[in-house]
Amino acid sequence: GETIRVLVTGAAGQIAYSLLYSIAKGDVFGKDQPLVLVLLDITPMMTVLEGVVMELQDCALPLLREVISTDKEEVAFKDLDIAILVGSMPRREGMERKDLLKANVKIFKSQGAALDKYAKKTVKVVVVGNPANTNCLIASKSAPSIPKENFSCLTRLDHNRAKSQIAMKLGVTANDVKNVIIWGNHSSTQYPDVNHAKVNVKGKEVGVYEAIKDDSWLKGDFILTVQQRGAAVIKARKLSSAMSAAKAICDHVRDIWFGTPAGEFVSMGVISDGNSYGVPEDLLYSFPVVIKDKTWKFVEGLPINDFSREKMDLTAKELTEEKETAVEFLSSA
Repeated sequence: GETIRVLVTGAAGQIAYSLLYSIAKGDVFGKDQPLVLVLLDITPMMTVLEGVVMELQDCALPLLREVISTDKEEVAFKDLDIAILVGSMPRREGMERKDLLKANVKIFKSQGAALDKYAKKTVKVVVVGNPANTNCLIASKSAPSIPKENFSCLTRLDHNRAKSQIAMKLGVTANDVKNVIIWGNHSSTQYPDVNHAKVNVKGKEVGVYEAIKDDSWLKGDFILTVQQRGAAVIKARKLSSAMSAAKAICDHVRDIWFGTPAGEFVSMGVISDGNSYGVPEDLLYSFPVVIKDKTWKFVEGLPINDFSREKMDLTAKELTEEKETAVEFLSSA
């Protein structure tokens, strides 16, 4: 087939180190899809990035036609089919969320403008770098000639975490659990919702609430565990989630490329315009979606109870505040 161009930013970092091999060996775009990998990082990381390039070469992967490493946006963003924006300014100790937003607005404004100028108009853009939802919104606003629907941010890691917690609780595999939802922000206000999730128990598909029969766990510890899982990994490993983040990125991008399985939906941060769930317009908010022909659609008609409504509104409020702060910075950036 035609060779595709795939950009990974923050390519010398630890998430990319787990991600690049999976992409290059065909786990994401298929076993017969040749690709060019474009790796972008900041100038001080270029020596490290050279080592990553050497390793990719040494993997002797048949699908990998070329690896380009660069610190220049005009090289990185040229003619892209897909951009996976992993690199962002990480939160340092003693740093306010506001400072973090300011630093990232600058990065994602610049990368959005570069997408607008150099990438294909059909490019799919996935934002991983935190705060992912707001970074994604800024990138999209800075790339007016690329459809808003082409931008998404990663909440698949949270989705996978929720699936796995349910599976472990019931002693089934993660594949036996489907249609969990992550609503809202990729932050501790996100709402992992299993009201519509199904689990296959001994060959029979039942609702998660019915299968688990422990409402206080589902409304309490389960939600907290998923919301705070990232922090728990950092506390234990002294580094943030990389292996699981890379796996989630692969899942997210593969679903964009090949579509979601029949009868299943996944969670993705997407533009809220036209949603039927009472989420304000012009937010980058995680919804349940189905994907076909590289196009996502909201899953419609799910009943929302009062417990869910409150949690969905809370995370929308946080996103609205983040957006307002970011847009202020955007006009001055």
